[in-house]
Amino acid sequence: MRGILTVFVKEFLENLRDRRTLLAALVLGPIFGPLLLAGLLQFMMQRGEASLDKPIKIAVVHAERAPNLLLYLAARGIEPVAETLDEAEARKAVLAKRHAAVLWIPEEFAARLAEARPAPVRLYTDASDEIRGREVSRRVQRVIDGYAQEISRSRLLLRGIDPLVTLPIVVQPVDVSTPASRASMLLGIMSYFVIFAMLAGGMYLAIDSTAGERERGSLEALLTMPLPRAHLIYGKILATCAYMFIALVLTVTACALTLQVTRLEEFGMSASLGPGETLATILLVAPLIPLAAALLTAVASYTRSFREAQSYLSFVIAVPTLPLAFIGLIGLSPSPLVMAVPSLGQHFLMMNILRGELPQLTEVALSAGTSLALGAMLVWFIGKRYEREAILG
Repeated sequence: MRGILTVFVKEFLENLRDRRTLLAALVLGPIFGPLLLAGLLQFMMQRGEASLDKPIKIAVVHAERAPNLLLYLAARGIEPVAETLDEAEARKAVLAKRHAAVLWIPEEFAARLAEARPAPVRLYTDASDEIRGREVSRRVQRVIDGYAQEISRSRLLLRGIDPLVTLPIVVQPVDVSTPASRASMLLGIMSYFVIFAMLAGGMYLAIDSTAGERERGSLEALLTMPLPRAHLIYGKILATCAYMFIALVLTVTACALTLQVTRLEEFGMSASLGPGETLATILLVAPLIPLAAALLTAVASYTRSFREAQSYLSFVIAVPTLPLAFIGLIGLSPSPLVMAVPSLGQHFLMMNILRGELPQLTEVALSAGTSLALGAMLVWFIGKRYEREAILG
């Protein structure tokens, strides 16, 4: 054990002078991850603002043909701006982003409305524009549908018919979500940034202690040191774990600070990572560190140069993290089988923290136990590999 600690201290201190290791562990993950998270949240909130009652402007062609409709739109936060455009110009105006939407009132609109016949209008939007196009289109259509329903109810009342007869069934939605649970839907991507930053924090040390030693020609000299070869690599893995832990702490702390300055409360959401929640998140993700460090070290030990190891490990760290970015589309739920999968189990435990819920002890034990067991097996495998003479080849 003393030899392992000696190697650990040596590797840890030596890599404090390695700019690549410090950049990955202390800068890239802890800074860029939270910045990307803040940018993503800002994008989603801008998209949500388009669907709220924030005033928006739309162009209206032939506004004089539907004055009551325009008054109805203006009263509901949609400001009509009269324009003189033909069909081709209306399309170009939307595609060029000069207008979020163009409402075209046909010549027969008033006549058809007076005859109690469907009176069509044309709404030009760009569905490929997620913020200005699709959401604005939904809001305008929703308001116009409301105007049409008011006209329909008025017609029924004039004929002595109760408008309620057209509503045989009324759905009364009951939202049981909490502000924290609604925020967790947006913050599911946070687990991707945290785990990716943690892996990146130890990647360069794992490469330097294996492929780097082989490339510099110092591996053979290290293996002749008066301590078991397995202890040598154990110390290196322990140093990799230390840098991963530092990256994890810094990234989770930076994410917690980022959430303090977001405007989630304006959208009925909350996701405050206080000191207790931050510490719990770190402790729940930490059992993944030995497995991740052992995996990176094992893969790097089969390479012969720093560049070759870097190319392989860049792919390796994407394997456990990419599914986290699309987990909402996959539709996974925290079943016992899923909780036993490294990185997925940590993701769902982090979501529990963000929702303000206490994770179940069985889920914590399953996630941590599986990750630690797999990590121990992989560390043992690497130790056996370093005891063979083939490691020098």
